[in-house]
Amino acid sequence: MPFRLPRTTDSAPVFGRRLVQLLVGLYLYGLGIALIVRGELGVAPWDVLTQGIAKQTGLGFGLITVITSGIVLLLWIPIRQRPGFGTLMNALLVGPFADLSLWMIPTGLDLWLRIVMLFGGIVVLAVATGLYIGAHFGPGPRDGLMTGLHRRTGWRIWIVRTGIEVTVLIAGFLLGGNVGIGTLAFAVLVGPLCGWTIPLFAVRRGPAAARPVRGGARGRDIPRPATGATPAQA
Repeated sequence: MPFRLPRTTDSAPVFGRRLVQLLVGLYLYGLGIALIVRGELGVAPWDVLTQGIAKQTGLGFGLITVITSGIVLLLWIPIRQRPGFGTLMNALLVGPFADLSLWMIPTGLDLWLRIVMLFGGIVVLAVATGLYIGAHFGPGPRDGLMTGLHRRTGWRIWIVRTGIEVTVLIAGFLLGGNVGIGTLAFAVLVGPLCGWTIPLFAVRRGPAAARPVRGGARGRDIPRPATGATPAQA
């Protein structure tokens, strides 16, 4: 599973924008996760798993996110999915950015504020998805697993995504992760929001550049990148 350094024929301003957009998107993704977690009303399926592992091991949320990303990348090997520069940055940075944001946001807030944080976090996460996917540096670890399984098995993308997320949701719940109305709100809202933000923030790279996929899914989701990753949308 060789790692590909970014190669580009983009002009310096376009390539610079892509790098900045990638990093801003990953930071906002960590912030979005933290807002949803601090809302304390239920989190996204992968974060339910992270919370459950944290509860059982005492490890930090961000560290578990990084470790989980590494394990998921190992699962790319048998399905012959190739990581890009953005894949590595996603695996390494989202967890620390989430930890930083969790440190900045207090716990035990009033219910009305937690509701605002939940829905604000979902919106921030959708914007982050559009920014980082629109930079065309490759899919995140979890979504690369999804698209790789889709490509290798021929199953519909929604079936693969649902199977993965139900599995991690159940595992996280059994480990003590927080499942609630926020989990449902995330499932219902993030797809349509990402369907709007992904094309909105896609960097135009000339006539040969691939177009973004409409339809939306979770932020560590599916680009149609010029770097060569397999395109598919959840």
